[in-house]
Amino acid sequence: MGAPADFADLFELINDGRNAHLVHGVEEALGREPRDFTYFAADVARTGVWRL
Repeated sequence: MGAPADFADLFELINDGRNAHLVHGVEEALGREPRDFTYFAADVARTGVWRL
């Protein structure tokens, strides 16, 4: 798309998922273990709250 190849490589490196991790802030704030957003979204979707 016109971006230099080095830029595309850097973008891929930053967004490849290796930097994704759960941290202890959730446990400190909410008093429970953190969980992956995928599971949260699936649980909420089952409630029907996002149906339009």
